[in-house]
Parts: sequence; C-alpha cells; structure tokens
Amino acid sequence: MAAIITDQLRIVNAKKFVDNVRDQNNSFYVFVGLPNATDYNPTWDENPPFPIDNFYEENSCWDSMIALKKISSDDVRQVVRKVRWQSGITYDMYRHDISVNSRAVPSGSASLYSSNYYVMNSDYRVYICLYNGISPEYPNGSPSLDEPTFVDLEPREAGTSGDGYIWKYLYTISPREIAKFDSTSFMPVPIDWETNQNYASIRQNALTSGQIKIVTITNRGVGLGTAGQVYTRVPIRGDGSGAEATVTVDNESKIGSVTVSKGGSGYTFGTLDLTGKIPPGTTQPVFNVIIPPQNGHGYDVYRELGASNILLYTRLDNDTEDYPDFIIGNQIAKIGIIENPQAFDSNSVLTLPRASAIPALKLTGTGSDTITFPQDSFITQTISVGQTAVGRVISYNQSTGVLKFWQDKSMAGFNTNGSQNPNPKYGFNLNKFTSNVPDPLTQLYISGQNSSALQIDVGFGKTSNPGITTVINNRIYQLGQSFINGIAQPEVKKYSGKIVYVDNRPSITRSTTQKEDIKIILQF
Repeated sequence: MAAIITDQLRIVNAKKFVDNVRDQNNSFYVFVGLPNATDYNPTWDENPPFPIDNFYEENSCWDSMIALKKISSDDVRQVVRKVRWQSGITYDMYRHDISVNSRAVPSGSASLYSSNYYVMNSDYRVYICLYNGISPEYPNGSPSLDEPTFVDLEPREAGTSGDGYIWKYLYTISPREIAKFDSTSFMPVPIDWETNQNYASIRQNALTSGQIKIVTITNRGVGLGTAGQVYTRVPIRGDGSGAEATVTVDNESKIGSVTVSKGGSGYTFGTLDLTGKIPPGTTQPVFNVIIPPQNGHGYDVYRELGASNILLYTRLDNDTEDYPDFIIGNQIAKIGIIENPQAFDSNSVLTLPRASAIPALKLTGTGSDTITFPQDSFITQTISVGQTAVGRVISYNQSTGVLKFWQDKSMAGFNTNGSQNPNPKYGFNLNKFTSNVPDPLTQLYISGQNSSALQIDVGFGKTSNPGITTVINNRIYQLGQSFINGIAQPEVKKYSGKIVYVDNRPSITRSTTQKEDIKIILQF
C-alpha cells in the first residue's frame, strides 16, 4: 500500500497546536533545568546528547527542573522558512503542480513548500512570486533585480528593470512580531488570518479579483496568426469559466506574450484555447495555466505558504528581587515545554505566570548572611536516627537566607546514567527536608564543611499566613515561593502534565546582567 501524510495535515496540526496554546482552558509552560549537565556527560557542553523519548527521561526532566514560565496567547505563531529578497537571485515561482516529476525552477525542489517561491523584503513585507521570467529562452527563469515594496492588492512588477517578475503582496510583519518571532531560519505568519480585519481586503481580493493570474509559455509555436498582432479575449478552457487572456504574436509569428485579462473562477486545470482566435501555424504553442490555491492568492496564507512550523517565544527575566524563580549564578542545560502541569498538592491546572519547580529552605543563624554554598554541592539534614535528607544546591541568597536545591534519584541508589548504585551513602529512600525533627534542631551540612550554626527558620511562615516576602533594611524582597515553617515546596506538582518538547543545550550560566530570549521551533 502506497500512502503519505500530506503537508496539509501538518499545517492543520500546527494550527491546532497554536489554538490549544491560546485556549484559556489550557496552560503551556516553557521550563528550564539541569544545572549539573556535565555529571550526566562530561562532554555535554561540547556535544549535548539527543534527548531520549521515554517515560524514564520524562521523569528525569522533572527531577532536574528548576522553573517554568507560562506561554501567553501572544507568544506563539505559525512560522515558515525565511526567504529574504536579494538582488540578482533567481527565485522559484508559485506553481500548483510542483512534484518530483515536475520540479521547481530553478531550485529543483520536489514540493511547493520546499521551493523559494516567496520572499520577505527589507521592510519585512512578504510577497509571493507569481512569475519569475521563465520562458522558452530562459527555462530557469531570470534574476530578480527590483525589490518588491508595494502593498497593492493586485499582483504586478516591482520596478522598471524589466526583470519580468510578477509579485503578489501578502502581509507585513509588525515590529512586535519581529522582536518575538523572527529568527535566523523562520519568519512568522499573522495570527487569526481567517478573521483578522487587518487582512480582510487581501482575503476579499482573493475571492473577487479573478482566479487565474499567470499563464506561462512553454513553446512559442511557429507560423501563428498575423505577425505583430495583439489578440484579445482569448479564452482559457478547463473546468472553470470566465478566464481570458490577451495574446501577442511577435514579428516572427510566434507567441510573444500572454497576459491574463480576466481571471475567471472555478478552475482546477486549464489551457489557453487559440481555436477561432489565432490562426494555427506549422507548430502549435504550448502553455501552462497556473492554478492558484483554493479561493485565490492571499485567501489562506497558512496553506499558501505551508505554515507547518510553530515558534514559541519566552523571555527569562533576571529580576531576582521580584521574580526569583529563575535563578542566577548556576547553569541551565535543558529547555522544554509542558502542557497542563498541575499546581502543587492539587489536581487543578497550574495558572501562575511563573513557577518554581524546586523546594527551598529559609535559613537562619550565625553566618547565614556571609556563608557561601558551592553550586551543586550537597546539603544534608538528619531527620531521625539513621535517616538523612540530602539535596544539591542550586542557589543561595545571602540577603534573604533562601537556599534552593534539588533532589533526584542519584541521591537514593542510582547513578546519573541510570545505573543502580548498590551502596548509596544516604540509603535508598529520598527523604524530604523537614522543620519537625528531634533536637538538635534542623542542622544542615555541606559536603566536607560543617555549617551546624545554620538552621531552618521554623518561625518563618505559617499555614494560615505563609512567608512570601522578607524585609531587610526597610526593603521588601519577594521570595517567589510560599514558606511554611521555613520550608517552601515547589509551586508545580512533580510528574504532572505532558512534556511535549525537550531540548538539550550547552550549559548557560545565568547572571544579573543578562536576559535570555528563548525561541522554540516545533516542526509538524
């Protein structure tokens, strides 16, 4: 059985994904994590490994997750390959019949969407190339010399060079969309094209201006009609009606040019019928009537441009005073997307604009404002006889006394590569830190360094009044999490929702002097 999944299904799926992200009943988040990438692979930063698609890896993503940021309805767009207009380049032209047996010219592409039949100009205006100068004398088309800049509804030439190109204006990418969705290889398509009133005139023009726009000449014929004569109202026959062309016979009694004068409607195939209009010659000419997309050029830019890719945008802030969920000083090496994670200790979908995926401790005691915790170092707490809670440091804020850490299976009987450790230092149970332990109260230890003077601030935050800020020298610091008896749980329920995208990247060390714009491309 010979079968394919068509490009149209990919476009439909991309559109549905955008609609799902924008649906107010859903919550999609970008997450960052993995502060200790080189523990998993010493060469991670030089050659990040490909993510593995199984449930074990999904759980591992949660184990190393640090923080999440919600994707707003204005942070997602369908995108297409970026093709910039450049003088001297010969572009493909739109054709409805490009295939492996009838390739695009001059690129040789075997499909419309892989050919270079549209461009973005220097002002971020997007055009379809309806004609690229192809002719019997120039079977590969001609170089484009005039940059299209017009915003007329009807197709036309772009300048006076005589390069022969016919362009159709589609839309302009706004400055806001440029900032978010323009990338090295992709450019955005407008949101809600079908209903967006900014493009109503373009959609209406597609429906009413006539369907057929271009007829190319494959063979000019010989001995036709009267030399130098212009023939009008030459019909275009096929399964549609109403289309006509003006045909010029040159001084050698060959077809010199064909210009569509009426576009007609309802065509899925057609040919120029010279019968009764132009006397036949010794060799009959051959034409190719180009059939536009359904409902005309500009009616549905998603189908016309092949918008089967998605770009999701987010920015990671470095405002540690107001938004401390995204830590600084440590590294991140994994980025991903989660659909509908749940709030911590709840079955409700998470809706916070930002969320911490890690627990935290509020420390107090002598030296809490001067001690440093090495990144990725171990902290421990004896919670009962023979039972120890262990974690690894992500960050510590000397001003607020907040220590953020993570716990994973490598602290309870497994190695980072997933193999079992038969002799784990702290046993096989992954114990949680607690504010309710026997004396001496809540001692914490850093690997190789005793910090017994530091304790969990059990008086900070109550169930009825969680600690979310702290005041130091009359200055309010946001902590980003809710502390009860000195301990903050993650704001998201671990292992909830669906991780739909994972990207392993070289480690990035976050600092207060930088912000990261993250642009994720999903290809359907």
